[in-house]
Amino acid sequence: MVDLGELKPLFRDNNEAEYELDLRGLDMPHSVASTERMLERNRFRTPRSVRILIDAPDGEGGTSHFQPIGRLLLDARKEGILEQMSTLPPEDVLGFHIVTTGKPDAGEDDTLGDETEPAEPEGEDT
Repeated sequence: MVDLGELKPLFRDNNEAEYELDLRGLDMPHSVASTERMLERNRFRTPRSVRILIDAPDGEGGTSHFQPIGRLLLDARKEGILEQMSTLPPEDVLGFHIVTTGKPDAGEDDTLGDETEPAEPEGEDT
C-alpha cells in the first residue's frame, strides 16, 4: 500500500478554489451536462478556479464518474478552454481542480447564473 504522504508532491494545493461544482449524488447524464454547462459559461467570463467534486466508487463494481468527467476536462484542456487541470489530493474528496482560460477582458458582472446548479439533459424528462 502506498503512503499518501509520498503522493503529496504530485498534487498542488487544490483545496482552495473560487468556485465549486458539486456533482455528488447526480447520475452520469446530469454530471456530464453540468460540467459541459460550466465549461461553456466560463468561456465568456474572467478566468477562475473551480473544484469539481464527484462521488467515490461504491465498492460494489458500480461505475465512477471520474473517467468520463476526466475525459471531458482533458478534451476541454486540449481545446484551450482550461488553463490547468489536476486531480484533488487523495486525502480530500474525489474530484478535479481546474483553472479556466476564460476571457481575460470580461467583467466580473458578466455572469450567466450559478455554476453549481445541475443541468437538465436536453430531451429527457426527469
